[in-house]
Amino acid sequence: MIDNDLLMKVDKDSEEPIYRQLIRHIKSQIESGTLGAGTRLPASRDLAQMLSISRISVVNAYAELRAAGYLSARAGRGTFVNGTVDAALPHLATSNGRHNGQGERFQSYVANDRSLREMMRVASKPGVINFSMGAPPLEFFPVHHLREALNFTLDRDGSKALTYEAPEGYYPLRVAVREYVSALGINCSAEQVLITGGTQQALDLVLQTVLGEGDLLITESPTYLGVIDLARTRKQQVLGVPMNEDGMRLDILENYLIDHPVRLIYVMPNFQNPTGVVMPLHRRRQLLALAHQYNVTILEDGVYHELRFEGEPLPPLKALDEHGIVIHASGYTKNLMPGMRIGYVIANNFHHERLVRVKTTADVSTPGLNQRAIHLLLERGVLARQLERNNRELRRRRDVAAMAASRHLPKGTTWNIPSGGLYLWIKLPEDGPSAAELYLSAVENGVAYAIGSVFYPDGDGKYHLRINFGAHKPQDIEEGFRRLGKAWREIAQHYAGMEKAHLL
Repeated sequence: MIDNDLLMKVDKDSEEPIYRQLIRHIKSQIESGTLGAGTRLPASRDLAQMLSISRISVVNAYAELRAAGYLSARAGRGTFVNGTVDAALPHLATSNGRHNGQGERFQSYVANDRSLREMMRVASKPGVINFSMGAPPLEFFPVHHLREALNFTLDRDGSKALTYEAPEGYYPLRVAVREYVSALGINCSAEQVLITGGTQQALDLVLQTVLGEGDLLITESPTYLGVIDLARTRKQQVLGVPMNEDGMRLDILENYLIDHPVRLIYVMPNFQNPTGVVMPLHRRRQLLALAHQYNVTILEDGVYHELRFEGEPLPPLKALDEHGIVIHASGYTKNLMPGMRIGYVIANNFHHERLVRVKTTADVSTPGLNQRAIHLLLERGVLARQLERNNRELRRRRDVAAMAASRHLPKGTTWNIPSGGLYLWIKLPEDGPSAAELYLSAVENGVAYAIGSVFYPDGDGKYHLRINFGAHKPQDIEEGFRRLGKAWREIAQHYAGMEKAHLL
């Protein structure tokens, strides 16, 4: 049956966000038995009309209650009550997101982050131009070269290619990585290289090695979503440092280092995800000096370092490191093949030994056939040729995206013009819908993007969105921006009288 008479009222003048009021009312009625198991709730559009509120508030409330186990969605049928939950998840607490005395605003944002991700899943609908992904396009992958490398490796090595490799990785590949990074200015031995299952595993291993449960990780704000996820999975706290056009603000960072027991700083100095910012040389040196002064390890994510199509290359932090305080993580997922999952970590001997122990516990070894095939591609110079071709095309797609943004996005929208990487970081006008409020309309118009709030440790940036211009051909980029502009105008024309949905 469907319950059309939910016993709730919303107070639009309350400081408590509308969607949180909905969560509180529905949860209370489920736990009291007023809404029994199997009850079908009104569709989000219908409930929004009943209560005279924005649909986005209902979507977010339903998403959080599903994540907590109170509700379930059944394809083609609607949203139903599951019943009571023995231990309500802490992310449903009615925290208002204020600081907890240590400078963090984690609790309330985790819940909102889940609901935003629930919304972003609808981007998989057929016909949607999806700008939200973090990977390069399929046509960039050297499939024929990989096929040749796999066949050659199996013919040459036979069953050896299918056995466990050493936990540290296939030694010839470690040598090739050392030679590869030496061209970037990083001096290390092959013995300091650890091969991992992609850059994501490399980051996870470092977080497990350097930090314990409850320890504090400092990141740029905004930052790579994956590292926020990793830290929260490991029950570590994340504190974001605001950025400007040169990257992480070091004046604020130093205040944090004075006030907090920080053990690890995560940064992406080249073509930062999501902003595309490049940290200049003087700030890199200042960051290293601060980390050394306060005895803090730096985790450098270099995965976008080679995706440069303008400007002069800058040395990685690891190349400037005179005290062994930088752990450098990167891989071949963005410039060869994501599915091969080959990354690496370069660390001093103390950290390297601990990383190897954690890696051995995690998965014994990275697949040997993949390692040997990537090694062969490096030996044959495929990576260098692939980068040159890919970067030319990425620049072309960036230019198309920037022109399309100028033509189709509303007046007052701002964005970066990155000199490398995959992304445009866009800020919508604040007198219109936020990125989350716009999202459902955008998908209905056939375009999707990454909602900016998920890249902030504390959930800020609600008018920001990230566009992966590298993932689509020029004609699709143009059409995607046309659809996005149309969606914004559809929402904005009624926006003055709409209830502003407090998502975060």
